[in-house]
Amino acid sequence: MTIEITHTRREGTLIEGTIRGDGSAEILRLREYGRTQRQPFRWSRNLDCWYLPHSRDHATYTPSLELLAQRLRDAGFEVTLTIDNADRRSFSEAEKEREEKAEVRAERFGGYADTAARTSEAAWKSSHEISERFAFGQPILVGHHSEDRARRDHARMDDAMRKSISERDRAQHWANREEAAANYERFRKDPGRTLRRLDKLRADLRAVEKWQRGESAKGFSRSPADPELEIEHQELTEEIEHWEAVIKDAEARGFKVWSKADFKRRDFVLYRGTWYEVLRVNLKSVTIPHIHNGTGKRIVRATGNQHDDWTWTAPYDDVSGRKSADEMQQPPQAEAAEQQEQAEQSTPTEEPVPAEKPTPVAAPGAGANWLDGTALVLIASKNSRRSRKRALWAMTRREAQAVCGDPRTSGRSYMLTWTDRPGVEGADWEWTPDNGSLDPVLSDLGVTPRREWTAAAQAPAEAA
Repeated sequence: MTIEITHTRREGTLIEGTIRGDGSAEILRLREYGRTQRQPFRWSRNLDCWYLPHSRDHATYTPSLELLAQRLRDAGFEVTLTIDNADRRSFSEAEKEREEKAEVRAERFGGYADTAARTSEAAWKSSHEISERFAFGQPILVGHHSEDRARRDHARMDDAMRKSISERDRAQHWANREEAAANYERFRKDPGRTLRRLDKLRADLRAVEKWQRGESAKGFSRSPADPELEIEHQELTEEIEHWEAVIKDAEARGFKVWSKADFKRRDFVLYRGTWYEVLRVNLKSVTIPHIHNGTGKRIVRATGNQHDDWTWTAPYDDVSGRKSADEMQQPPQAEAAEQQEQAEQSTPTEEPVPAEKPTPVAAPGAGANWLDGTALVLIASKNSRRSRKRALWAMTRREAQAVCGDPRTSGRSYMLTWTDRPGVEGADWEWTPDNGSLDPVLSDLGVTPRREWTAAAQAPAEAA
């Protein structure tokens, strides 16, 4: 039987005509093929043939396939080699197929996660039912006729619990993969990521056009007569058009594509949650004070640069908003009114002031639940050098447990904790400005914090 080696951009590199046990598998599994010359071929049950991973939508490395064909011939096989790099599919077709496969993967992984979760639950119940025999601490009676059965029950209980834990971990693994597959399209079409991808594709297209003109690009030259250049030009043009359409769709839904024309010196730019004064406007970014100045602040001005005039560049694809210098001078009252009218836009100040004096948190009455007592939520930061504790809000212990236990209230350099015995205000702790970054968390948890402290009458517990 003849072994057929074919490569097209549309289907990739495929090998048909092999039979199980004919000796070809040992040659195909060598990690010496592909564009990197380090890839093995793999068997596909869906295709019912061998294939080279990641070979679709790419030109093949011909010497690698010629080497494979020669090895198969030396092993006594008849081999045909066919290469057609011009047979390809459009980028839109390829991207649509990738999205459809991601949906199928998400559904399949979800099924795996459900099955593992059910198995884990069943194993746990089995272990729990066995453990009911020992609910009151019944020991193993050495020498008694029940000793062997008791030891078997302990072994079965241990095996069931281990299986439950293993299946629970397996269910979490597949659930994570399901989430990743379900988010594939959103991840690929993220506007900021798409803008960065477009910059790279346009640079690649300019390089191909230079090579077609006989010029050098990216540090080397290629022959203008190379037919691959024309194919690469078509592929890059199609891909750029596809992602430009994605950006236009995002703009229609309200996404703003920032550019040099949107900024001037002394404006303020919203970069990763902090407003920075613009020091210089560049072609692809704005120069701002170093981001280390933004720790614990919502506004960083040019005069507040505390790091030897170090600067930072904020690329336009990572910019979230713009304000003029005049707009940043609004008084806190007008700013609060604007936040009420436009909930999706924030106009922060360096020192937020409550719009009206908050009401003290009252201590619970006699016989009240301990969780309804008073607690003070503190922010701890490894970048802070302050001697006094910094308090954000006052609330009930129940609410403080929910807020501090939420994973969104901790980061790499800070975390929230709570206490109902903070000490003396001004001596042991002080209020710190609330920049509003955790408002969504408070809203989701249904918590309305206060900014005035009244300690509970009953004996308090230690800090959480």
